[in-house]
Amino acid sequence: MVIEQNLSLVKKVNRLLSWGHWFSFFNVLLALVVTSVYWLSEPSPATLLGWIYLVCYWLGHTAFLCFMFFIITVFPLSLIFPYQKHVRGLAALLATIGMVILIFDAYVYANLGYHIGSTSYHQTIELLQQQIVTNLRNFILIVSCVAAILIAVELTISNYCWKKIARLKQSRISRPLLVLFIGSFMLSHLIHIYADARLKWDVTKLDNVLPFSYPATAKSFLARYQLVDLAKRAQRQADKLSISSPELSLRQLRCAATQVEPIQIIIANEISSQTTEFMRQQGLRRHQQHFAPNNSTEALLHLLYGQFLLTDQSQQQLHDSPAFIQQLPAGTLHIESKSSFISKQLPWINSESKTTDALVNISFDDTPSANWEQYKQYKYIVLLPLTSEQPTFVLAPVTAMIRWPQLDEQLGSQHLDLLPTALSWAGCDTEKSWLGDNLLRAPTLPKLSISKQDIVSIRKDKMVVLRQDGSYGVWSAGTLLPLNEKLDIPMLTDALKRLDSSAE
Repeated sequence: MVIEQNLSLVKKVNRLLSWGHWFSFFNVLLALVVTSVYWLSEPSPATLLGWIYLVCYWLGHTAFLCFMFFIITVFPLSLIFPYQKHVRGLAALLATIGMVILIFDAYVYANLGYHIGSTSYHQTIELLQQQIVTNLRNFILIVSCVAAILIAVELTISNYCWKKIARLKQSRISRPLLVLFIGSFMLSHLIHIYADARLKWDVTKLDNVLPFSYPATAKSFLARYQLVDLAKRAQRQADKLSISSPELSLRQLRCAATQVEPIQIIIANEISSQTTEFMRQQGLRRHQQHFAPNNSTEALLHLLYGQFLLTDQSQQQLHDSPAFIQQLPAGTLHIESKSSFISKQLPWINSESKTTDALVNISFDDTPSANWEQYKQYKYIVLLPLTSEQPTFVLAPVTAMIRWPQLDEQLGSQHLDLLPTALSWAGCDTEKSWLGDNLLRAPTLPKLSISKQDIVSIRKDKMVVLRQDGSYGVWSAGTLLPLNEKLDIPMLTDALKRLDSSAE
């Protein structure tokens, strides 16, 4: 009798485990749909090796996550509590919770650029609060519908796998699927080892796309068996990240006639709360996450020259007007200063001929409210502070205000974006890219700023600072709170691609 009971228990456990494997397989298919959101949030690979790695990484790591979830949750339930109805129901509930978390993580990654976790807790909560405050009813409706659909799908998968175990076994697809997922997992790690050793950025930039991802590296594998020289690898990496030439001047400008409203850009030494309130009454709104340098020399180089502060002699460059100004047709750009401080730093600014009907008007004015009569005629207005007040960060968020509907969707900008955006509005383009973004188009690369030897990169809400002494830090770009993350080399590499298209 005892033997029969034990055999019956063994059969129940075996059937539950067999059901659990098929249940996990169908959840892998469902998870693949969800994890595709991560790839849609990132630029596509540019090489064949990058595409092969992406596919292998996507299949292998997604299957790994689902299998580990099965090992941690469903497998113990099947052994400790072998009652099929209860296990199937609990497994469906746990799988739904796991899918909801994965969907939420994908949403956070698409918006912020990093995964949910203890280091990004405050930013994740803030993002969630923004959605709740914006439209609470739609938020509750969407979450409820997604959860209801997922639990229905999971229960359907659970019942189907239980009833069709025999047919699924006869289909003989389990072995090919196992080979596919395990092979993809192993191949993705091997490709990453090679790419890490040869500095193939098109592969290594995908390191942190999927959650809980720790791909094998040349340092941890090849170096152990002395198959790669880490010192030479580090030198090659430094060469890749170096700037070949400090001269980042623009090539020939091409300007076409265009019928657009003139824009007025006001640069103030600082923007007080009274000025902010006054501008709000004039129809300007706060522009989210605009970044400015913390010193005036660098700020002026960004604003008027579209260049980085690379040397201590950059102050001398301000004594001459930007070369591109001579290439502009009459009536395109007018720059004036109502600030004695700016007039001293930019001695050429007073010699500019007055142009009343320029398409782009830039005014350095420390009291824009007092001179509002001059500016109120313009339909499109941008108000920026010259510098930030953060002594610790060479680039930091500042209060910027705009009345320019075409920029409403842009959540992040910096002083370097001013020239490419304004001149593009006026119908002018260059033979190569600016260091900043044209905010009238969707950005494709992370923000980049180089202050002497310090490199700053910003993507969504993540700001990475690589200092000249080799130290680094990762912060929330909006709040400047530390995120305690690893140095994101792929993100820095993507940002430094701007130099390839801007250097002579």
